[in-house]
Amino acid sequence: MSAPAPVTAGPAPLPRNTGFRLLWVGEGVSVLGAMTTTVVVPLLAVTTFDAGPGWMGVLSAAAWLPWLLVGLPAGAWVDRLDPRRVMIAADLAAALTTASVPVAWALHALTLTHLAVAALLTGTCSVFFRTAYGSVVPRVVRPEDLDAANGRLYGTESAMQVAGPGLGGLLVQLVGGAFALLADTLSFLVSAVCLWRIPTRALQVVERPPARSLRRDVAEGVRVVARDPHLRFFTLQGAASNFALTGYGALLVLHLVRDLDVGPGAVGAVMAVGSVGGLLGAVVANRLSARLGGARAMRWLQVLGGPTALLVGAGSPGAGIALVALGTILVGTGVVGANVIRSAFRQRWVPPHLLGRTLSASSVLNFGTMPFAGLAAGWLGAHLGIRETILLMAGVHAVASLWVLVGPYGRGRDLPAGQMPREDAAQDSGRWSSGSTATARKTTVT
Repeated sequence: MSAPAPVTAGPAPLPRNTGFRLLWVGEGVSVLGAMTTTVVVPLLAVTTFDAGPGWMGVLSAAAWLPWLLVGLPAGAWVDRLDPRRVMIAADLAAALTTASVPVAWALHALTLTHLAVAALLTGTCSVFFRTAYGSVVPRVVRPEDLDAANGRLYGTESAMQVAGPGLGGLLVQLVGGAFALLADTLSFLVSAVCLWRIPTRALQVVERPPARSLRRDVAEGVRVVARDPHLRFFTLQGAASNFALTGYGALLVLHLVRDLDVGPGAVGAVMAVGSVGGLLGAVVANRLSARLGGARAMRWLQVLGGPTALLVGAGSPGAGIALVALGTILVGTGVVGANVIRSAFRQRWVPPHLLGRTLSASSVLNFGTMPFAGLAAGWLGAHLGIRETILLMAGVHAVASLWVLVGPYGRGRDLPAGQMPREDAAQDSGRWSSGSTATARKTTVT
């Protein structure tokens, strides 16, 4: 008679969930470091190497190009491996890559090419980290706690996005751009330690798919996203919106420094004030969803965060800089608020054993437009003008956001409940992991 399988405790309720707290702290510190880098690297490129729109576009493109190169196989690998270990490995590799910049600076060997290569490698680490992250959250948190957990995670990330740019601008003034990146190196190490300390017994047990060819697993993730109308809509709309947001984001620091005559410290302050919107969006998302319904709340959050992007390009020197901050506040509120609702829905809707593959399949298109956006913004900024390019990209984001009014959620109140229908899950083996028997409801039409 075989010995009984060991019993695991599984995730605890959110107030006493140690695994979630560790994930929460590690992610918060990591985002703080990453947000300092979003200011430090552009400032380093502009103030030290006198980089123009073309190089700014290249640096932005390099950070997102890995989604096109390894995004699809990354999802299949994550579904086969322990996603927490994938995240730890990604953190450690990113720490080494980021640390190479101040080392090269100390050796008088730092170049714009080095910055671009570092952005490419760090972006590759981010592909694996973010793909695994989408699989870890529903394993650390009970299904009934997903809305609250995502609200806390996004809220903390948004708070760090407020503090990060200001900290980045301050560090550039105090120690210089290259050595300011040591803060991001430290944040990766803190994140790795927090992930390593999550107790295994606190994780939800998930049935792993049978060993198959990598190509077949990748195809399955693509097929699920293509068949499901909800995932398909989110992916296409996100791809268009991210193209525009990345486009004007690639030129924003250059616009502030050269067109609006803003110093390094003030650049961080303007971007920090703008990031308050993300915090507001994370705070109000669940309340709006409960009051209005998930689909309706997401719809109006995107309406709020769409056309207001035009304010970012309407700023002028002096008091007119406030328009840049106001625009980024409103865009952040809408985008992050909608992301909170969308993330919790995806984690409930997609069976756990498919999360990695479907997330990477969506992200390849969702984030795959971003390197092209950086290159396009660089070219347009050099030929059309920096402000004009920002306004053009903001207009594209506005149209993409308003697309929600004519999409599958144009008139609905609620997002579907439960998990996607069996036929849409495209499981060749016909098996489901725990909880997969929940029925799905169609979106309620008002």
